[in-house]
Amino acid sequence: MRAGSSWIAGGPLGDPDRAYDNLGAIPDAASYPPRWSAAAAAFRAERAAAGRARLGLPYGAGERHAYDLFLPEGEPAGLAVYVHGGYWKAFDRSVWSHLAAGALAHGHAVAIPSYTLCPAARIAAITGEIAAFLDRAGAEVAGPIRLAGHSAGGHLVTRMLCPDVALACAARIERVVSISGVHDLRPLLGTGLNAVLQLDPAEARAESPALREPRPGSRLIAVAGAEELPEFRRQSALLPAIWHGLGARTEAFEAAGRHHLTVIDPLADPDSVLTRALVGG
Repeated sequence: MRAGSSWIAGGPLGDPDRAYDNLGAIPDAASYPPRWSAAAAAFRAERAAAGRARLGLPYGAGERHAYDLFLPEGEPAGLAVYVHGGYWKAFDRSVWSHLAAGALAHGHAVAIPSYTLCPAARIAAITGEIAAFLDRAGAEVAGPIRLAGHSAGGHLVTRMLCPDVALACAARIERVVSISGVHDLRPLLGTGLNAVLQLDPAEARAESPALREPRPGSRLIAVAGAEELPEFRRQSALLPAIWHGLGARTEAFEAAGRHHLTVIDPLADPDSVLTRALVGG
């Protein structure tokens, strides 16, 4: 964390809906998804034309149980993964393809999944879907696995480090980068979001990485935008602080000038701090 950060408050949370309303906190939030989708479509078309994209690969029987796999030049150095956010209730893999560019340039294959959205699935079931996806994608690409996820995706990738998740490829996970991750789900119980998420207290506790222990040897890097809502900066710092005391290797930093919708952009840049946090080096 940057020295001098002032986001930690001593009082109560206040209005939980406002505390977790990223779109309401960013004036031009509605302009981001169309730009992401356009950049992603152009990237997919370019990679497909070069024979470096395998699109719509299945990892299960469900309608949204599919992922896109982007391949580097030559033999992959390993598998990098991006799991999207959207509060477990929005988006799919097609919006984020361009974020594979950074890791691809470092020789990694990159897989980006879709998953069933709430309320059609509970968060616990989505956790299981991501584990199934990882085992399937891991069977396609040899070598170490490096995970990145944003917001709800940050929650999902950190869950992959928890021993209660059945994951055949667990020993291959070299690091996890949680970007603006939600690591304690209990505050969401009091938000309007829960009308869709349908969390109860037991599931909120069970699905909170902050209330779980990490697998031995886990490595976690937590990143938040310095311009994010205070709750997301708190949530980002929370998990590495807890897991450090439980034996994990952890780091946390804030990205200057970034808010919740721009903090992921550097994944498309091979030379960014965020990309290097994911691929190492």
